[in-house]
Amino acid sequence: MLSSRHGFKALTRTYIICCRSYYTKSKQKNSASLYAKISPMGNPNLNVTPELEKWVENGNKIRFAELQRIILDLRKRRRFNQALQVSEWMKDSGIYTFTPVQHAVQLDLIGKVHGLVSAESYFNSLSEQDKTEKAYGALLHCYVRQRQTEKALAHLEKMKEKGVALSSVAFNDLMCLYSSIGENDKVPDIFQQMKENGVLPDNLSYRICINSYGMRSDIKGLEKVLNEMENDSHIVMDWNTYAVVANFYIKEGLEYKANIILRKAEGKLDKKDGLGYNHLISLHARLGKRDNVFRLWDLEKNACKRCLNRDYINMMESLVRLDELEEAEKVFKEWEASGNCYDFRVPSVVIVGYIEKGLSEQAEALLEHLLEMGKASTSNIWGKLAAGYVEKDEIGKAFESLKVALSLHDASKGIKLDDKVITNLLSLVGEKGSFDDAENVMNLLRPVLPLKRNMYHALLKSYVIAGKEVDRVIDAMKADKFEEDEETSKILSMKQNEM
Repeated sequence: MLSSRHGFKALTRTYIICCRSYYTKSKQKNSASLYAKISPMGNPNLNVTPELEKWVENGNKIRFAELQRIILDLRKRRRFNQALQVSEWMKDSGIYTFTPVQHAVQLDLIGKVHGLVSAESYFNSLSEQDKTEKAYGALLHCYVRQRQTEKALAHLEKMKEKGVALSSVAFNDLMCLYSSIGENDKVPDIFQQMKENGVLPDNLSYRICINSYGMRSDIKGLEKVLNEMENDSHIVMDWNTYAVVANFYIKEGLEYKANIILRKAEGKLDKKDGLGYNHLISLHARLGKRDNVFRLWDLEKNACKRCLNRDYINMMESLVRLDELEEAEKVFKEWEASGNCYDFRVPSVVIVGYIEKGLSEQAEALLEHLLEMGKASTSNIWGKLAAGYVEKDEIGKAFESLKVALSLHDASKGIKLDDKVITNLLSLVGEKGSFDDAENVMNLLRPVLPLKRNMYHALLKSYVIAGKEVDRVIDAMKADKFEEDEETSKILSMKQNEM
């Protein structure tokens, strides 16, 4: 179940654009200054209603299209509470008449901000005239988002009974629901129901159904739906679907088929679609096709003119996967020269790659280079570097790296050394070093952040596995007021079992 859910999340993140939209963008270019006042209010706790009131009190007019644009922008930025405040102000002001589309937008926002009960209440308060397919669809989407399977199915039946016009969106929502809860075997049934109800599947419909077969390793079923899609006169094939198929071919070890389908995907690629290039580059990297990775990267740079940080990250991740660390650093240098805004996630790809390959010195050299350039790094990356040095039995360098990590730790600014990094480090020190080494690490940690029971347990477990005496670790735990608990006993019992 968990693997299915993870796979579906990956699909929706990379290949499926399943975003419900209830209205189109306004073509109005002049946003006046109301948008400029509301847009920077990024703190979700800030109420934007006073800004709207003030704007009107100052004698300014607010165009309906402008408010739509503000709501759309806030939704895109996931500032749903503020988007709802604007929508409610529009409705309560009495200046604007809500159409069924605006009601659907408000219903969707209420579901996101206040939950299902409030969304249902709003839907029930609507007049029959306003309960169009848009409003019904918005409530169905709320049920799907909350994984309320029974309510979603009952709502669809109600839509049929009421004679509400059904579209692919409603059936796609239900297929998404079953995929998200790991019940992929039920997706084809919904797909079939869609066709039986006279609703033509769209590209997303086919893609979700194809994914459901892939998640169950049913390649024959996958290929059957793909063939149907390719022969559907209403469908224009897209690279996304072929990429989904290639992903499952790679997972099943069907390299020959994956290469064929990737050629099809490339043939459908919009030449200026950076995301498309990124996905194909990643898939070729998984196949170990170095030449195709570089070829597509060159095509992307020529076609898109300016590459974004995400593009550089994707290319470097692909090169790290191929063990092409020197080439990855060259791409990092290209990024440095690109003029793009600084984002530590870009160089961290190469730095982590070096650490994981046991090349801690190269990783540190890159970090030192960033330091010389006045660029920020993170406490976690230095903590990972410390762990990398411990792996190589270079405890002295590990301590120096840990000191840098702790110097960057600032919880008040949200710059935190992750617990996982610390527990991994203590585990490695317990395995590779002496208790004095472990004690030195803990002494460095104590003044900066609180030691936790799970950190001691990580150290204790590594001692037990390595066959070392654990008395000093237990004493240190007690000194830090951590008495033995069930998990401690469980770890210690590992030692007795080995004896």
